[in-house]
Amino acid sequence: MTFSAKTLSLLVLIGLGLSGLALLVTATGSGKRTRETRGPIHLDDALRGILEGQGRAIQKLERAVRALQRVDGHRKESIEGAVRNVGLVRYDAFEDVGGRLSFSCALLDDKGNGVVVTSINGRQDTRVYAKPVTARKSGYNLSVEEEEAIKQALSGPREAVKAT
Repeated sequence: MTFSAKTLSLLVLIGLGLSGLALLVTATGSGKRTRETRGPIHLDDALRGILEGQGRAIQKLERAVRALQRVDGHRKESIEGAVRNVGLVRYDAFEDVGGRLSFSCALLDDKGNGVVVTSINGRQDTRVYAKPVTARKSGYNLSVEEEEAIKQALSGPREAVKAT
């Protein structure tokens, strides 16, 4: 079972509060005891035991928080490298073919790395091209539509991909 850092911090605070309450009960309860019935209680030993127990609990929670931070770091790296930015441009590649069936689609991560895929639809055939993109640029010549798809993908968050 894993907890968020916020939850673990809350648990630490609750543990500290409970240990403070235990100290208070121990301190106030010692006056009610008599030597004849239960023997003397040594506040130093009781306090030491409580604090050592709380120290172990806090160390355990700290280890859990560090483990969660490592996992969070790995997930952050994975998310940054995932395709999160999509731009789509639809167009007519040829004057005699309508319906805007040709398209360029950029699929990029947050750093502008990924691929732009272009499908050019003609009367007799359809051709598909894929060009790698690194840092918003490609080693291949990009068409105006491909550049627009890259620009759309990196222009900011959108609720849905707009076809232009």
